[in-house]
Amino acid sequence: MTASFPSAAREEVLARIRRAVGDSSAVEQRYAQVPRGYRNAGGAQRQGEAGSPQTVALFLERLADYGASARLVDATAAPSAIAEALTGRGAGTVVVPHGFPEPWRAGLAGVRVLGDDPPVGLDALDAVDGVLTTAATGVAATGTFVLDGGPGQGRRALTLVPDYHLCVIPADRIVRSVPEAMALLDPVRPLTFVSGPSATSDIEMKRVEGVHGPRTLEVLVVATEPPPADHRPIDDPAES
Repeated sequence: MTASFPSAAREEVLARIRRAVGDSSAVEQRYAQVPRGYRNAGGAQRQGEAGSPQTVALFLERLADYGASARLVDATAAPSAIAEALTGRGAGTVVVPHGFPEPWRAGLAGVRVLGDDPPVGLDALDAVDGVLTTAATGVAATGTFVLDGGPGQGRRALTLVPDYHLCVIPADRIVRSVPEAMALLDPVRPLTFVSGPSATSDIEMKRVEGVHGPRTLEVLVVATEPPPADHRPIDDPAES
């Protein structure tokens, strides 16, 4: 039986590739010799960069560029900062996932708190004033924090349906670059990368906020001590 035209064409293409490539073992050896000294590859971090004042400053700067409200607070002031943020947004009812740090819950006095066990229904979730979470890690270069569904972060719907998201993240979880962050994350977990409030310009290039998630994003970075007065953001690692 004569081979069909598509099958014959496929075999011809593959044959040409084999002739061009030659010995596959030699190709594999050359591939293995390609330099891979990527910056911070494998999670290597420069001394003092993760959570350093310069790293945190760049993280806050990039978040502000995206239109998020972001600031650094002292560890002892974290509960009052949370209370101030929620009050400022008029958030009387918020969802707080299981595992949110207990010391920070002191800032929830006077706020109606909904847990997510059993899961809050979509209608109820849509009616709350906001959601309060922490994050797995943050990336200074891109102004991004990552949610992986771990303690204090909850399932994806919790941070996509409410119109206001307050994220509180320890400074020592903020790294300089994406490779560093990826090395800290488990790829089998449900990872959500958040860079500023939800916004899209898909239709007629007109910016619309709140389509794919919260239109209002507020981030509190909790540090053990404030940065020195003369600190400045580090350079973008992608450009250095």
